[in-house]
Amino acid sequence: MNRHIKRVTIAVLLMFVALFTSTTIIAVFQADSLNADSRNVRTLNDSYSAERGPILVDGQAVAESKAVADKYKFQRVYSNPQLYSAVTGYFTLNQGNTGVEGALNDYLSGTANDQFLAKANSILRGQTPKGGSVSLTIEPKIQQAAWDALGNNSGAVVAINPRTGAILAMVSKAAYDPNLLASHNSNDVISAYKTLLADPTKPLVNRAIAGDLYYPGSVFKLITTSAAIDSGRYTPQDTFPNPSTFTLTGTSRNINNAEGGNCGGGATVSIADALRLSCNIPMAQLGAALGGEELKKYATAYGYGQKLAIPMTVTPSVYNIGDAAQVQLSSFGQFEDRVTPLQVAMTSAAIANGGSLMQPTLIKQITAPDLTVIQPFEQKVFSQPITPATSATMTQLMINNVNSGAASNARISGVDVAGKTGTAETGAGSRYTLWFTGFAPANNPEVAIAVVVENGTGFGNEVAAPIAKKVIEAVLNK
Repeated sequence: MNRHIKRVTIAVLLMFVALFTSTTIIAVFQADSLNADSRNVRTLNDSYSAERGPILVDGQAVAESKAVADKYKFQRVYSNPQLYSAVTGYFTLNQGNTGVEGALNDYLSGTANDQFLAKANSILRGQTPKGGSVSLTIEPKIQQAAWDALGNNSGAVVAINPRTGAILAMVSKAAYDPNLLASHNSNDVISAYKTLLADPTKPLVNRAIAGDLYYPGSVFKLITTSAAIDSGRYTPQDTFPNPSTFTLTGTSRNINNAEGGNCGGGATVSIADALRLSCNIPMAQLGAALGGEELKKYATAYGYGQKLAIPMTVTPSVYNIGDAAQVQLSSFGQFEDRVTPLQVAMTSAAIANGGSLMQPTLIKQITAPDLTVIQPFEQKVFSQPITPATSATMTQLMINNVNSGAASNARISGVDVAGKTGTAETGAGSRYTLWFTGFAPANNPEVAIAVVVENGTGFGNEVAAPIAKKVIEAVLNK
């Protein structure tokens, strides 16, 4: 009899331990992820019962909650909504949350673990709980300049302070009005969401950090060139044969330079001139000589394939190793190379900052309702893809690109601009993905930038470089 009682006691004890362990895991280790889950109705209701904190740009609210006379008590309101839609995202009753609204929902709603005591104290005092405020690194004049310069083009602009990683501007077009999704009428929200989802311009996609990604085209030549120099195997003066057509290894397919003919007119061409004139054939030869593994190593160091949150999750850019012909194509940004504009800006930012890539962020600080700083600005090194010596060499090569090469439309009087253009084939006839990336002032950089224009005609220097120039000027004149 005692043996049976002992067995039952042990079984009950084990069940108690299992229950205690599971509830501890949920309460302690999974609390943040459960609170952040958009399917958590309790958290959603809590978000509306408290006054949600504002999202601030230069001290001004671009998203804030205002009191209303319904059961949810507060209405989310967005000022200058399209300009900031790629940054703020939206906050809805039943269609989830995106952007900063989604990524920092726990802080904005006051439900983060480090806000628990403040929220409990407010309730005990009979006060309405409030969420924390999120201050962004976005500079309003630079954001507006990027928006205006992009005009009616579909695409994106990302501008970063290369020394700190602070994102100064992030624009994505087509854009949308998040106020349409902030209504407390579920039918109106669902209708607006379906309309936006069906829009062929894809306004809900933040092209700067997500979506289908883009072919980088010739902006990838920065990685190929810096890999060659940083590896110690090549200098900018090393040369390759300079034919006007080149047959990809193991195939009958020929590739050409963007404007036809050979690269610069000689029997051979230097790596420096190949980058300056943005020629495909010598880059294909250089990439083949380096090999896919070496290119992938450097692409990874620049951020390709890496996890990143700014705080929104960024879709990783892609560099895949193929066969010999595919490595040749990938060396000038074709084959399976795919990028976000943020990744392209990060490449320039690393070169600008002595080879040290700072982790990009939109968050200047998070502040409690009593003005206590919950999370200050965090400056972190993301990686060190190249040495300072390679950075200095690449900077001069990129200055040459602008002063006397294929990026000439980014010139600014009295300022050294370092840059690189790109014109990537998309398979859509005469339509291309057009790029500019670079930084300025070249020897004391204040901004690194990437501009992409979808389905454009002409070359990156004709379309994307002038857009970047206007944004750079806004930074220098602020």
